[in-house]
Amino acid sequence: MSNAGNTVKDIDPQEFVIALAKYLKRSGKIRVPKYAEYAKTGHYKTMPPNDPDWFFIRTAALARRVYMRGGVGVGWLSRAIGTAASAHRTPRHRVKAAHGNIRHALQALETLGMVQKDKEGGRSITSAGRRDLDRIAVRLAKSRKTRRALTMTAPKK
Repeated sequence: MSNAGNTVKDIDPQEFVIALAKYLKRSGKIRVPKYAEYAKTGHYKTMPPNDPDWFFIRTAALARRVYMRGGVGVGWLSRAIGTAASAHRTPRHRVKAAHGNIRHALQALETLGMVQKDKEGGRSITSAGRRDLDRIAVRLAKSRKTRRALTMTAPKK
């Protein structure tokens, strides 16, 4: 059976981001900023993330966003990742995520060669980055097929 057609767009986003974050952490090529232990992901947050690997997860999510829609900058990504927040009784308003975290994550992806600065502005995925992300997507699709096959052949109790 051919693996043609298995791209990042065919895989569950959450599953893909977790797998890519594990890949980025295992590679050891991404340097986590010194401030990552104390940094919040937005001004509307009270505390920093509880997960010690949050920077890898954020970097993986940004890599997927750049893959899906090239030519995006820090501002667009900040709006895309931001959320609705409110100050007690006031209505909820759309707020942006922290720019510094996004900028450092994109710079880390640039050093890996997955992302490059686009001529028209923003960042776009490189051919090497597309290849790496598609390779992870193919691996996830294969593991999903084997899991599905095992559950179908398992005896029912």
